[in-house]
This record gives sequence, C-alpha cells and structure tokens, in this order.
Amino acid sequence: MAYEVVVEHLNHLGIVAEVCEEIGVAEWLNAQAPTSRQQVSVGTATVAMLLNGLGLSNRRLYLVPQFFATKAVERLLGPGITAEDLNDDCLGRALDWLYAHDPTTLFAGIALRARRAFGIRARQVHVDTTSFSVTGEYEADLDAHTLAVTYGYSRDHRADLKQWMLALATTRSGDVPLFAQALDGNVSDKVSLVAAVEALAEQRRTEDEEAPLFVAESGLYSADNVARLSASGVRWISRVPETSAGARGAAGGRRRLAARGRRVLGLSAPGTGRSTLGSGADHPRRRAGAGDTAATGGADARALGAGAVASGESALCLRARCAGRPRSAAQEASRMA
Repeated sequence: MAYEVVVEHLNHLGIVAEVCEEIGVAEWLNAQAPTSRQQVSVGTATVAMLLNGLGLSNRRLYLVPQFFATKAVERLLGPGITAEDLNDDCLGRALDWLYAHDPTTLFAGIALRARRAFGIRARQVHVDTTSFSVTGEYEADLDAHTLAVTYGYSRDHRADLKQWMLALATTRSGDVPLFAQALDGNVSDKVSLVAAVEALAEQRRTEDEEAPLFVAESGLYSADNVARLSASGVRWISRVPETSAGARGAAGGRRRLAARGRRVLGLSAPGTGRSTLGSGADHPRRRAGAGDTAATGGADARALGAGAVASGESALCLRARCAGRPRSAAQEASRMA
C-alpha cells in the first residue's frame, strides 16, 4: 500500500503563533470588524503577515503563498486555512482595513491585551523617537493623512537620505511596547514626544489603571510642554537640554561650588596636582548625579539629588541636608574623610 508523505515545518513560527493566540490578536481584531465576510478574517490575515515578517522573509506580498507552502498552515492559523488563501488580494484588503481603523489605536489595544495576558505592569514608561532612512523618490505633495518621507535629523547619521520616524513607548521592565506611531521624517521631538505622552496618558486613564511615570529625553523639555503636561496632571521626568539658560546657569553654579570645595578641601590626586573632587565615577558627588541637570513634573521626588543638582547645589551640601542638620562643606568633608 502506497503512502504519501507530506513534510511541513513549524520552526520558530510555532512559538510566535502560540503567543499571538494567548494574547488573542486575531480574536480582538475580528471583534473590531464584525461585518467582515472575508474567507480569511482580518485577524487571521494580520497574524499571517506577522508570521511572514518574523519568518525572516523580505519578499513581495503576492509571494506570501510561496512562503507558507512548506508550513503547517492549519496548525499556525487555524483549520481550513491554506497557503493559497493568503494571496495578495486577501492581505491587501486586510492592510486597507488596518489603515482605515488607525494602526496606532489598534496597536495600543493589542499591547493592552498582551500586558494583561502576561501580567506586565507599566509603572514607568519610557518614550522616545527613532528614524528609519530609506532610498528612492517620494511624492512631495501629500495629503494630511500621508506620511512625509523627507529629510530630517538622522539618528543613524545619514543626512543624505530621506527618512520617516517612529514614536515608541515601552515599559521600564522588559521593554514591552505600549504605543507606536509612525511620523513624518522631519517632525520635531518637542512636538512628537509630548503628543505621545499625552495620548498614552489618556489611554491609561480610560483603562482605569495607575498613572505611570513617563521618562523621556531632553526633547520633551520646553516651557510649552511643561505647561501642557502640568495642566493634564501627567507625571514625568526628563533631562534639561544643555541649550537651556537655566541649565547653563546651574552648571556654572556647580563649577563655582566645585572650585570652592577644592579650596576648602585642599586635596589633589597623587602626582597629578589636580583636585580629586568630582573625578571618578565612584566619587560621592558623581553618585549624586552631578553630571546632569534633571527636571521633574508631578513625579515622586525621591531622587532628591536631581532637584538639588538642578538648583546648582553641591553634593557635599546635599548630603548634609539629607542628614537633617546643616553642615558646612568643610565639616562634611571632614566627616566623609
């Protein structure tokens, strides 16, 4: 009796498909499109494209059936689904639907399901932007809903190439993405970062979850952004940019205090003639974070050093103030010695 042997592969895609199933990616997307009558649902088509992308494939959309031809499609995507069903018409309709329903909103919904499925907390959220350089010509005249692929500040130092940008927010623990939004290639961080923080903060309010602490780089810090975040009750922390007049003043104050401390201590490194104050990462002043000027808004000020450094206060005075009784710099230096 003859037998027909068919070899199908799962490879690592079996793990990806199981994670998508546990999160409920296809189920949740299908619930957003209850009137769809496609043979392959929007959710299933989306998971198929995820598997294709994470299968290290970089081929045209109409070649996706070839990618799945050797895969155990029914085990990955569900009974009744074949490789031929995943043609470019099916996947193109799914992409049109995703675009029409705002990918940023859909991503946030799936990210929320993922956090709940795996018990991931988001008490601290890190927000930043990055750029993706591309080659080729792109239309200059665009409507309000189309990304502008154009020249801008390049994170990978390719100012000769056009680019588009991505705003991304992740949890502090595990770097789990919570928010993703594609942006024009020349958008300013002062605009994109505060918009991302506000959008995610509003989403968290509707989820009735604990308000997170947002952490962002210096592009978030401006007078207008501080006012906006304070008015909306958002807790945040950032680094004051070096171009800020206040930061330059604080840095000058630190230098003057450091010079005063050197005169009081009268210490120098052996054989160098230079003061040891502030030299070396293990020095108490460096541990206090004197290398940066920090700004916080509505945040729990447990990092007392950040506020002290921002006001130009030396670490010696900071340690004395934290001890609960005033000491001069000379007294504190003597105690530390």
